Amino acid sequence: MATQARAATVAGSVAEQAGELLYVARQPILDLQGNAHGYELLFWNGREPTMNAVSNLATRTMLDNTVVYGLEELARGLPAFVNCTADSLTEELVEVLPPHMTVLELPSDAEPTPNLLAACQKLKTSGFRLALTDFTGNPESRPLAELADYIKVDVLKVDALERKKLLRWVAGSVASLVAQNVETREQYGQACKEGFDLFQGYYFCRPEPLPNHKIPGNRLVHLEILEDLHKDPVDMQRLSQLVMCDASLTYRLLRLVNSPVCAMRQEVTSIQTALMLVGEATFRRIAMLAIATDFSTSQPEEILRMAFERGRFCELAASLCGLAPSEQYLIGMISLFPAMLRILMEDLIRMLPLREAARNALQGREIPEGVLLHWIVCQEHGNWAECDAIVRASGMNHEQVMQCHAQAVEWAEAALRTNA
Repeated sequence: MATQARAATVAGSVAEQAGELLYVARQPILDLQGNAHGYELLFWNGREPTMNAVSNLATRTMLDNTVVYGLEELARGLPAFVNCTADSLTEELVEVLPPHMTVLELPSDAEPTPNLLAACQKLKTSGFRLALTDFTGNPESRPLAELADYIKVDVLKVDALERKKLLRWVAGSVASLVAQNVETREQYGQACKEGFDLFQGYYFCRPEPLPNHKIPGNRLVHLEILEDLHKDPVDMQRLSQLVMCDASLTYRLLRLVNSPVCAMRQEVTSIQTALMLVGEATFRRIAMLAIATDFSTSQPEEILRMAFERGRFCELAASLCGLAPSEQYLIGMISLFPAMLRILMEDLIRMLPLREAARNALQGREIPEGVLLHWIVCQEHGNWAECDAIVRASGMNHEQVMQCHAQAVEWAEAALRTNA
């Protein structure tokens, strides 16, 4: 029960306050090597249309959740970037958070009053770090910028010329520069050239097709395996032969079969034994995990975490809206394969014998088979209003959907620990 409670918090804590649901999720902040540097915690209070409802209500709810469940669980032990109001700093509300793990984010339009600047100095002395978000170079925000450990610039709101001016101003600062809302590989490349240290956005999930790119032979074998996994019933003998064609995949598959992800009590030492013991449904899932892991070897770990979460969530929630769990798992996992393989989705699905409905779901068409994928993509981006609209239109139960996502997050973490 304790594990479920922690997972529920990480996936999207839901608190009841004044008759309204409040959500918490996280968005990764990656470094130049593609590793997660930390997570920004995102909030929605059920009323305001913005992703980060920076208000006293949202801040107090966040504080309550972190005290009850622990910031380490919310942010996987990495720095947690927490949106704050000036009042939450001056009134010392944030001091319930662990200083060494917390980055306190203030909007750049916060008025740098003597009380606020004194509170920031005190919090930094206590071990907290400060971030100034949506920085535009406004002279009034400079006293806060001089105290900041992180300065965040929205690449969608500040053009390249203005960013150049901002970066010149902060050139002598010790603050790390964070590019916000980096949604394309082109934006990421430009931000790297400009001197940003950290990047927030889902650019790493976007496919970047390479010219004349050919999929390596071992990955073509993996696509053959995906084709066989989609057949009903599965030809176990042919499947085991295909798996054994690739040593890396065989190793990863055996690791997963012997891991908590599979929850088997008997150790296995061969693909044939694994096939016999786990059965078709479980083998489909763990084979997909192994293939996804191999596909993403040159990609940030976050993309693999998201693929695991998507696949498992779609599988678990399928029963809530009358969909096939095995196909939903496939749709959720495959949705990030184009970014991993650096090919377009339309090129990938031509290689796979998917049903027309599954193809349409993967291309973002508004059909029942794409509902769960649509929901989890909106959840990742903090589009809470759309998440609620999907749940209502599909007749699903909100709490059950959130529980499915909580379980998917926990399961994905177990899968990544196995692959470490």
